[in-house]
Order: sequence, then C-alpha cells, then structure tokens
Amino acid sequence: MTTTFPELNPPVRVLMGPGPSDTHPRVLQALAKGTVGHLDPYYLETMNGLQEMLRQVYRTKNPMTMAISGTGSAGMEAVVDNLIEPGDKMIVCVNGVFGGRMVDVAQRAGAEVTKIERPWGEVFTVDDLKPVLESVRPKVVGIVMAETSTGAWQPIEEISKLVHSYNALLAVDAVTALGGIPLEVDAWNIDAIYSGTQKCLSCPPGLSPVSFSPAAMEKVMSRKTKVQSWYLDVSMLANYWGQNRVYHHTGPINMTYALYEALRLVLEEGLEKCHARHALNHKALRAGLEAIGIKYSTQEGHILPQLNAVLIPEGIDDAKVRGDLLNRFGIEIGAGLGAYKGKVWRIGLMGYGSRPANVLLILSALEQLLAEQGYQFQRGASIAAATTVYQNAAK
Repeated sequence: MTTTFPELNPPVRVLMGPGPSDTHPRVLQALAKGTVGHLDPYYLETMNGLQEMLRQVYRTKNPMTMAISGTGSAGMEAVVDNLIEPGDKMIVCVNGVFGGRMVDVAQRAGAEVTKIERPWGEVFTVDDLKPVLESVRPKVVGIVMAETSTGAWQPIEEISKLVHSYNALLAVDAVTALGGIPLEVDAWNIDAIYSGTQKCLSCPPGLSPVSFSPAAMEKVMSRKTKVQSWYLDVSMLANYWGQNRVYHHTGPINMTYALYEALRLVLEEGLEKCHARHALNHKALRAGLEAIGIKYSTQEGHILPQLNAVLIPEGIDDAKVRGDLLNRFGIEIGAGLGAYKGKVWRIGLMGYGSRPANVLLILSALEQLLAEQGYQFQRGASIAAATTVYQNAAK
C-alpha cells in the first residue's frame, strides 16, 4: 500500500482549447484568500456583490440571478429541472453536442421533448422553429447560443420574439457565450439562462452563473410537483440567494471569491471592450490560419470569436499535432467531438487567453508541426497575416 504521494506540481499550460481557459492571476490570488463560513456576514456581502456584477454582465435586472454550486452542466440541470414538470412539452434545438445534452437532461426531468436539428456548424432561423412551435405549443424552448462543439454563434433576439409569440419560455445555454460576445438577457427577453466560469470569465470551473426572469420564477413557484433535484431547487435556493439568506447548502466560498474577482476584471475592462478584444484576436487568428490554407468548419457569418472550429488539413495526423502542441509547446487545443471527431480542431481564445501573444504562439507552433508532416504552405505567412490585422487595428 502506497503511503506517500508526490507534491502537487501541475505543468504550466497555455489553455487554448474549448475550456477551461487560462485563469487570470488575480483570480488565482482571490482563490487563495482566507476561507470564512458560508453564513459569515463577509461572505453574504460578497454574495451581494457577486449577484450585482452578474446582473451587469448578463445585462439584466432579474432578482433571481446567482451562481449555482457546480459547473455549467449543473446550471443546465437547474434551468431545465426547475422549468419542467413531468409531461411538459419542450422543444430543444440541436446543432451540436450541447443541444443534444439538453435533450437528455429534459427527458430525465420528464419532459415530452421535440428535437429539431440543423447540421453541425449551422444555426437555426425563425423559419426552422415556427412550424414546430405551431404544432407542439411547448412550455419551454431550449437553445445553445454558443455551441462549443462546433463554434457556431446562434442569433437569439428574433427567435426569442417568435418563442414568446407562442407563450413559451426561452431557456438559453450561454456557457461559452458569457463575456465573449454581446448578450442581452432583458432586451432579448430570455427567461432562463446559464453559463460557466471556466470559459470567457477566465475562472476555474466550479460555478454556473444563472438568471431567471420573473416570468420563469412564476412558473417555478407555481409548480404542482417538487423539482426532481433537491440541490438545484431554485425555490429553495431563492431563500439562500435572496434577502433572507436561509441556509440551504454549504456554498463554495473560495470559488465565490474567484468568480467575484473574475467579474470585477470584466467590468473594469468594460463589456464592449471585452467583446471587441475577443473579436480582434479572432480576426488575427483567422487571418493567420487562412494564410496557410486552414479553413473554418462553421457557417459563415455565425463564427464564434472565442471558439474557433477549423478543418484539419488533408493528410495531417490530428492526434500527433495536438500531442506535439501539448508536449513540446505546452499548448492545449481541443479535438473534434461527435460528428467532428478527427475532422476539426477547436482553438479557444477565451477571456484572459484571448490575447495577441497566444494568437502568435499557436500560429508559429502550428506552422512548425504542419511543416514537419509535409504540409505545403508559405512559411511565416500566418504570422505576417495576423500581425497585419493587429497593425491595422492600432492605426
């Protein structure tokens, strides 16, 4: 029996995959601050500040805005489990892995799920949804705003108008969206939304920011059956995150510190500047990749700046490139999932990781590894193209 174990000494990585992203140094410092009790006055005041910052980042005034103790998948379960009672009708839009996951969660909650699909990398239009809404008349429609498996950016506003014209609630997966692209919960009339800390907020995984509109909370509070999850029951969590601060569970104190500091960083930069930074670094990366013949797999006009899904060049060994990036350069990128397995690389430029140094690093490393496999391109072209983007932006 082993009685001694090595000291923790994780390798230094540049996280440029689909998440987690690089954690900002100030967030790491926040994690190390002294732990207090989950009902300590200081912690309760920290929760107040966290909620107010989440409202600003989500662009909402929803009182029921909080951080679920768990990753983004816990946020998904919290939204679906609270809105759905057994037998309720729900439409779920599936154009990647995470739409499919929402179907599974809804079925487990007892929903009668109608799945509508688009090819991977494409997005939904009101014309896709209208006939299904007309025939199903659901209680809830679920859709992924930033599909992490495909890099597709789903427009929400017009779909929200259509959904509400049929008196349904709109639930949105914003795990990869929050902090990276414009998101307007109140202006777009989103009823329930969930995200994660480990993407564009550059915080370790462990909390899921969620927000429920008054209309959604009215449905939650008027349920005829108990929420299937005690832990994620928002009617109970409302007493902990609301004015009463009634004990529900032991909150993750130090993760709350981390998210608090991550949100402070976003608001210090300013949401518009944060979105513009993600857009600029994406533009530079895209210019660099296209200069060496690497194309995007996502529908044109709907490409996420923070999650770049690109086609692996013909004849290139996918696993070897990703392995060499990790082992020789300390860079992590993501493999393709599902229908994209072996066909796509997913390159993240999220939060603190969305910066010029990372763009130029991944391009130079890719050039070397592709050349070693005999791929034909003009050496240095990717760096030149990306640099031109940055130079033009600085003028």
